[in-house]
Amino acid sequence: MSARKISLAQDFSRHIGPRFIKQGPFSGENFRKVLIAALKENDVVTVDLDGTTGIGSSFLDEAFGGLVFAEGMTKVDVRRRVRVKSDRDQSYLATVNEAIELAQAPKRQRTRTDGAAGHDQRRSRLPAPDLHHSA
Repeated sequence: MSARKISLAQDFSRHIGPRFIKQGPFSGENFRKVLIAALKENDVVTVDLDGTTGIGSSFLDEAFGGLVFAEGMTKVDVRRRVRVKSDRDQSYLATVNEAIELAQAPKRQRTRTDGAAGHDQRRSRLPAPDLHHSA
């Protein structure tokens, strides 16, 4: 069994970007491509999330949940082949687990009963951040 370790900070960037490539550099979408390439050559990939200046939930959702909703991997296969570690912030691990759990596999075509084209909702459903602050 071949294995590879990827340090997000050393092998990708210390300054993690947004969800999509079109939104800026070092995106979750771009990192997902790094993961897919590593998974094509290895049975197991371990990703170390420590050493960055911070990681947004949208990055983690796109990178790890996207293995299911964009790449078509099963949740079981993602959990078996992708290991994620963080000694610094356990909330990252919870966010990755939630992103994988809530991700929906892509559907070839969705249609509504009225015959109109359906909306393809492949994104995982991470809770929206609470933007209301008490004074």
